[in-house]
Amino acid sequence: MFHSCSSSQMRAIGAFRPRLTELLNRLSFRSFRVRALSSSSLASSNQSRGGLPRFFSQVLPSYKGDVIRLEGDEVWHMTKVLRLKTDDRVELFNGNGGLVEGSIKNIRVNGLDILAMEDPKSVLPQSTQWHVFAACGTLKGGRADWLVEKCTELGASSLTPLLTERCPTISDNRVHRFERITLAATKQCQRLHQMDLNSPLKIDGLLHLINETKLSFVAVAEATPLVSALASTEIESGGLLVIGPEGGCGEYICHQD
Repeated sequence: MFHSCSSSQMRAIGAFRPRLTELLNRLSFRSFRVRALSSSSLASSNQSRGGLPRFFSQVLPSYKGDVIRLEGDEVWHMTKVLRLKTDDRVELFNGNGGLVEGSIKNIRVNGLDILAMEDPKSVLPQSTQWHVFAACGTLKGGRADWLVEKCTELGASSLTPLLTERCPTISDNRVHRFERITLAATKQCQRLHQMDLNSPLKIDGLLHLINETKLSFVAVAEATPLVSALASTEIESGGLLVIGPEGGCGEYICHQD
């Protein structure tokens, strides 16, 4: 059945697996176009410029002909993994929309120099119909790595680890690992704007977001399917969808003030 929580404007929805064509027809999405959330499509034509390898650098050259020093893991990847050499062309990005093409110079044991072949460019984030801010409980093993990777590749704006009763802490080492996975996935999918990895948050911290959101849903077994709920709801520019663990979290959220 359809449940609602008036204090937080939450609505319970059931599991749904409609075919894509049914979903499009029932919601009348004829006027919408499918858009990729990844910022890889920000470039006009092809930002990778024929497939130049792309590397992260917090500091970019300021102008054409400027030289910066690159050190750390990216240098190892350049020289040991890809075996790039002097005068090879690369791209550098800073995770905030900055992009520049450069050439490798002066390879040394502890780093290398990059000569800017052009003035750096600043690309604004792509305008999308949906901005996804994901929050999830900590998962065991490689499932957490997979989730961080896919959130990055699918274009989520941010990811927040949730602290729950059964997973009350998350180690600094794991947070650092998530940061490395986020960077690797950003380069892999050609995003120019890095997904923000927020500090861990207790699940109670989500409650004020529910109260501030006009359209909020919580997934509960055997409740109204999401497609039906959306079809009977006024159109809003944004909303909140809470999906808990297999055992459910709807009762907890609906009874909190």
